[in-house]
Amino acid sequence: MARDLSSQAARLRRHLRVRRKVSGTPERPRLSVFRSSNHIYAQVVDDTKGHTLAAANSREQGMATGPKATAAHRIGQLVAERAKAQGVSKVVFDRGGYQYHGRVKELANGAREGGLEF
Repeated sequence: MARDLSSQAARLRRHLRVRRKVSGTPERPRLSVFRSSNHIYAQVVDDTKGHTLAAANSREQGMATGPKATAAHRIGQLVAERAKAQGVSKVVFDRGGYQYHGRVKELANGAREGGLEF
């Protein structure tokens, strides 16, 4: 018998499954993505200390204009710029249980354009 899961509960299960293997270190922190229906959030996290090194989201001034995929691309570039300012150039990408498609993919492409390697 299949379990009835809400889409959010299923996403959390996928996220926890991925997080068992993906962890941020000081040399290679984790680029974590959260996507809501209207906004997208990204942060670079060192899991050993539990510190956020850089963050950006589409709720910041002037970021949420235009299509959501375009905003996600700009957020990726912005978080990459802020991470580079902290001395981070290599990260591990954590898609947060979301499909690597659409806004999540655009954020990743923007971060790569901004100079992050993953």
